[in-house]
Amino acid sequence: MSRFVPDLSKAMSQDGASQFQEVIRQELELSVKKELEKILITAPSHEFEHTKKDLDGFRKLFHRFLQEKGPSVDWGKIQRPPEDSIQPYEKIKARGLPDNVSSVLNKLVVVKLNGGLGTSMGCKGPKSLIGVRNENTFLDLTVQQIEHLNKTYNTDVPLVLMNSFNTDEDTKKILQKYSHCRVKIYTFNQSRYPRINKESLLPVAKDVSYSGENTEAWYPPGHGDIYASFYNSGLLDIFIGEGKEYIFVSNIDNLGATVDLYILNHLMNPPNGKPCEFVMEVTNKTRADVKGGTLTQYEGKLRLVEIAQVPKAHVDEFKSVSKFKIFNTNNLWISLAAVKRLQEKNAIDMEIIVNPKTLDGGLNVIQLETAVGAAIKSFENSLGINVPRSRFLPVKTTSDLLLVMSNLYSLNAGSLTMSEKREFPTVPLVKLGSSFTKVQDYLRRFESIPDMLELDHLTVSGDVTFGKHVSLKGTVIIIANHGDRIDIPPGAVLENKIVSGNLRILDH
Repeated sequence: MSRFVPDLSKAMSQDGASQFQEVIRQELELSVKKELEKILITAPSHEFEHTKKDLDGFRKLFHRFLQEKGPSVDWGKIQRPPEDSIQPYEKIKARGLPDNVSSVLNKLVVVKLNGGLGTSMGCKGPKSLIGVRNENTFLDLTVQQIEHLNKTYNTDVPLVLMNSFNTDEDTKKILQKYSHCRVKIYTFNQSRYPRINKESLLPVAKDVSYSGENTEAWYPPGHGDIYASFYNSGLLDIFIGEGKEYIFVSNIDNLGATVDLYILNHLMNPPNGKPCEFVMEVTNKTRADVKGGTLTQYEGKLRLVEIAQVPKAHVDEFKSVSKFKIFNTNNLWISLAAVKRLQEKNAIDMEIIVNPKTLDGGLNVIQLETAVGAAIKSFENSLGINVPRSRFLPVKTTSDLLLVMSNLYSLNAGSLTMSEKREFPTVPLVKLGSSFTKVQDYLRRFESIPDMLELDHLTVSGDVTFGKHVSLKGTVIIIANHGDRIDIPPGAVLENKIVSGNLRILDH
């Protein structure tokens, strides 16, 4: 009999511990609630309702954050998705286009995620306003693409920008220049949530302002916020009222994310008659994409698994190109009616991403975020489509910028396509060193963008500049050691070369 006693006392102590944790959790929720109420009182009357919605949204997210413990996925339950749940793009394209393309286009709304700043590339203001090609910005190219569609098919596809409080003002100023374009442009703002102290888990902000010492107290909570913000903005109902059926959502810095008529037709005319509520465009992983989120089968549903959710012991397995062959491009096609239904039932389930940050003053904070693609499991009849790599052309760094500015791509009606003169369709691997990180420095170091049609791999490190009409072929590695400088002379042709040491060209 006695041998059962330790088990019983252990169970009781565990029960006591969990009760204790529950009490602490409730007290913490109460403290946060009080802090948020204090912040809300400081809101000016015209911002009160909006601020209240934001803070209520944050409270719900914080409540879920306190409830969830440990990794959000059980690795043992992760399976490869069934064959038919990820369709090859070729199969979708083989169905052709409807006789009346404009009828399907008129059911579409294009949404671009425009909440990010250009800080990682050394630019102030919204990233979408950085010049990427022939003086055109990301936003210019997007507007040109949609205007081209509307003119070609005599349609009325609107463009919607999801801004953040960081990008809204600057974006709205620039929108005036598109007033004569054949594109209706709408904007809405994603929520503004308070960052919380990593130790106390209480909001850092003391009032609603986000200037002065409060500048760093707030953050936009990731693009998973699109569902609630789009719904709250009233735009969702307006578009449903106009007969729109799908949104095509993508990152504004992904220059490959253009409206694809074949995918749209597949959605509007499903082959089995069952409407598909959510399509995620995925593409094959290369060694450069090992960290990208992947589609899996989990408890009978398609599910997006991000690297942050993977238990440490399985990270290498997750990164393996052989087991998980595809990753999410974040080009998503989503049913408006389904978003409305799920949002009203509070049934959109997205894992919480805990993002630790250190503020300028050294304070450690965390921000709670969600990702738009994670909601795939909440929608009915979801589908992955394995698209060509050309639909994933993100510009995150100046190395990416060099590729899209070069003669590897040609620009037509806002869309970039790989040059027919390139013999193989793969993109070269480009790694520019820290002297090129900021767009300003990068532009100063290239008198003109080199010819890269036959380039496979370029690595540049240190103080390097390029003269006009340089041609790079094969594998080129240029390394200027500390204190050295390398000037690649105008008209130079470098093919399978390593350049190091010192090379200066001075005007005579």
